[in-house]
Amino acid sequence: MILKTSATAEAVDSFRFQTAAMAGLQGFTGFVAPEVLRTTSGALMFEQEGTCGYLQTRIEGLPLHQATPTPDLLFRTGSALARLDLALELVSVPAAHRPVLWHVGCWSRLMELEQYLPSGSIADNVRIAMAEYAEFVEPQISDVAWQVTHNDPSPFNMMVTGEGMGFIDFGDGCWSPRIQDLAIAASHVVRDPALPFGGAEHLIAGYASVIALSALEAKLLVGLMRARQSALILVNYWRSHLFPADAQYIKKNVARAEHGLSILAPLGVASGEMAVLAAMSSFQP
Repeated sequence: MILKTSATAEAVDSFRFQTAAMAGLQGFTGFVAPEVLRTTSGALMFEQEGTCGYLQTRIEGLPLHQATPTPDLLFRTGSALARLDLALELVSVPAAHRPVLWHVGCWSRLMELEQYLPSGSIADNVRIAMAEYAEFVEPQISDVAWQVTHNDPSPFNMMVTGEGMGFIDFGDGCWSPRIQDLAIAASHVVRDPALPFGGAEHLIAGYASVIALSALEAKLLVGLMRARQSALILVNYWRSHLFPADAQYIKKNVARAEHGLSILAPLGVASGEMAVLAAMSSFQP
C-alpha cells in the first residue's frame, strides 16, 4: 500500500482528481493501474484538520527506465498507453481543469526560463523547438481531440508487470490533447541516433495500433515531442536553480530529454510527418 498525504491547499483538488481517475479505471483491461481503498465512510480520500490524503495499492514491477527497451516492449507500452487513454476518455473526474505546471497551455511562456539553461547546443535546440511549437503547433492544437489524460507517462511512471504495462502517479493528469500522452511517452524513449525517432517508432506504432492518429495529429506529433522535451529541460533547470540541494532528483530525466532532442532536431515539419506515418505503418509487435 501507499499512503499519500498533504497539508497544502492545492493538494485537495489534485487528490480529488487522482483518486477519481484511479477509481474510474478499475474494470478496464489492457493496462494496470493502482486501486484506491475507500475510507470507512466510503470516500475515496480523507480531509481532516488541514490534512488530506488517500490510500492506494502499490503496483509491483520494473520501472520502464530500468527495463531493456526492446521493440516489442515499446510496442506493448504504446498500445497499453492507448488503452489507458480510451479508458480515461470515459472516466468522470473532478478538477480536470485545475492549474498544472506541465499543462500544454503553459508551454508558450516557458522561454522566460531560458536564462537558466547552459549555453551551447542545448539552448539552441530548445530555442528552435519552442519557436516551432509557438508558430506551428500551438495555433492548431485546439483542433485535435482533447480529453482527460495521464499527462506524465514517463519511464518512471510506467511499470513492466506480470499483468501488463502499469501506470502510476496521476498527479499531473488533466484535460489536454489526447495525443499529448503519446508525445510525452515517445519523447522519453528517443535514444538511438541511427533511427529517425531514435526508437520511439515502436511505441508510436503500438499506440496507433489501438488509436489511429488523425492527419493533424500525425502532423503535430514531432513538434509536440520536441516541445515536451524542451519544456522538461527548461522547467527542471529552473527548479534546480531554486532547489540546488535537490538538483540530482529534479534533473533525473533531463539528460534523456537533451539527448532525445538532439536526435529529433534534424526533422522538419514535413519530414517529421512522414516519419510518423512510416512508423504507424511499418512496425508490428
